[in-house]
Amino acid sequence: MLRTLSIIFLSLLIVACTPARPVIDEQMMRIDGDMPADFSGSWERDYSRGDDVNQVLRDIYYYLSRTSADRAYTTRPGPVQPSSRDMASITALARLAELITRPQVLTISQNDQEITVDRKDDFSLLCAFYDGVAKGTESDYGTEICGWDSDQLVSHLILPEGLQVTHRFTVSEDRQQLRVVTTVSSSTARVPFTLQRFYKKFERLPPDFNCIETLSMKRVCSTGEIEL
Repeated sequence: MLRTLSIIFLSLLIVACTPARPVIDEQMMRIDGDMPADFSGSWERDYSRGDDVNQVLRDIYYYLSRTSADRAYTTRPGPVQPSSRDMASITALARLAELITRPQVLTISQNDQEITVDRKDDFSLLCAFYDGVAKGTESDYGTEICGWDSDQLVSHLILPEGLQVTHRFTVSEDRQQLRVVTTVSSSTARVPFTLQRFYKKFERLPPDFNCIETLSMKRVCSTGEIEL
């Protein structure tokens, strides 16, 4: 709940505009036959892979310093310090992207018409396709529309004040690895902020499963009482 309130608070601090080029066009919103990929299952964060927020932020600061309009007004060679407005805007985007991508576990349900991404301790994403056409869904957080870019599922969420968040889901051929690329954009920031997160598939134990660690450091699980 605290994380959700933080996301809404940060959203209200960032005024966004609609990109000149749509993230999802009409062709992406249409599918013929079965969905191009199956994302269903339980996924846990793979911390050995993915982007480091601070490193991405440093890379963007460097880019802004090399492309700042203030370079035209200085005779010193090399990069210049980004404006305080640029730094504040991209830092706000970075904080929001980190909050959005923080859930450690994703539970994805998929049928012929809908894909639901339940994120632990956060709001869910819903992609709906009826009669082969994507349908926008409304929630307390904003409007979500989805589409397919080849076998990538694209979720585009418009939050209050026009802030836009895009998730791209890609599953490996063996369906054991999941990559999620999240991009947050705003008119107050010269560039968007993008983070990559990776997940591994795991089998979720039934609620009544009991597990203990034995002296041999092996895990023993059972649906009943465990006798040693």
